[in-house]
Amino acid sequence: MLIINNDDVAKLLTMDDCIRVQEEAFKKIPTGGAIHRPRIDIYMPCDVPDGYYRWSTMEGANDAYCAIRMKSDIITWPKEKDGSWTEDKWCMEPGTYCGVIYLLSTRNAEPLAFINDGHLQHMRVGGGAGIGVKWLSREDSHTVCMLGSGGMARTFLDAFTCVRDIKLCKVYSPNAGRREAFAEEMSKKLKIEVRAVDSAREAVRGADILSTCTDSMQPVYDADWVEKGMHVTNLGRREMPEDIEFDLVVRQGTAGLQMKQTERFQAERGLSPAAYLGGSVEEMKRIPEKNTKPGFGGDTPEFNDRGKGGDKPDFADLVTGKCAGRTSRDQITFYRNVGNQGLQFSSVGGWIYEMAKKNKLGREIPTEWFLQDIRD
Repeated sequence: MLIINNDDVAKLLTMDDCIRVQEEAFKKIPTGGAIHRPRIDIYMPCDVPDGYYRWSTMEGANDAYCAIRMKSDIITWPKEKDGSWTEDKWCMEPGTYCGVIYLLSTRNAEPLAFINDGHLQHMRVGGGAGIGVKWLSREDSHTVCMLGSGGMARTFLDAFTCVRDIKLCKVYSPNAGRREAFAEEMSKKLKIEVRAVDSAREAVRGADILSTCTDSMQPVYDADWVEKGMHVTNLGRREMPEDIEFDLVVRQGTAGLQMKQTERFQAERGLSPAAYLGGSVEEMKRIPEKNTKPGFGGDTPEFNDRGKGGDKPDFADLVTGKCAGRTSRDQITFYRNVGNQGLQFSSVGGWIYEMAKKNKLGREIPTEWFLQDIRD
């Protein structure tokens, strides 16, 4: 059995491979060659007065691999004097995080690896957004608007350059130093022009691809900024304006669970698609409520992934021809880059495991540590 850390993942995984193995896995869903379970979170009160403990899991299986991704976080939702409202997270103390992928064999149930989820997480989300750009943006898309300048913004832009001839990225984030650093780093890495700009409005204007990669709890641009022909993608559920209108929405996969909501099981609390809530009624008030406006999950007693794609075609519909995809240059398209998360971890995690074995990377530990002779 292997322990594969973030440095190993960075050495083994390219964005081209990350996109390829995800696409291959997604294409197998309609025939049963791949399966996944959407993300579910569990919340419990913690020692931080304005925070909550959150345990998140998601699972998927394809070909020879099954994976569960697990995260253990303290979550807070700070509001700043400038009006910004974000979600923050850490494990034990700010700056450290706990996320791991447990990879197993579907052939004989053997435990295969524990993989740090940090670098893989950034890559698989960026790769997913790249798939949307590949299938829904105009083929001659050259200009990217990037709102956000963190790790996810880096992998999103990397993925876009893998599937389109990107020549310019205009990046904006509230911290001038960070957006300047992003521009300098990514222009050197990708050999394209990356320009830091002074406002979100300036970044959006004239872009072919509008991408948001923030931890914001509220919209980071206005609906009337969106221009004809743009392709839109996002990271967080709340970054987008509530009144935005698209000509074509395609979801990556099934993101929700058809379960009756109760006081203890709710959709769209914080940034959680589905959450089981512990704590008293008073303690639960710390967790931001879901958006209750029609079309955003709050107009139904059942959670069935409504809002930005619940009743819309998914990636499998695109590749099988059930959905025509973009049919004109002026269409405004949106790819909802959530739904197949668990399958992303089994497909990309399986590829990393194979590459680690081939390149003799990772730390060996005894498989028998995880076996027992007592039947459950």
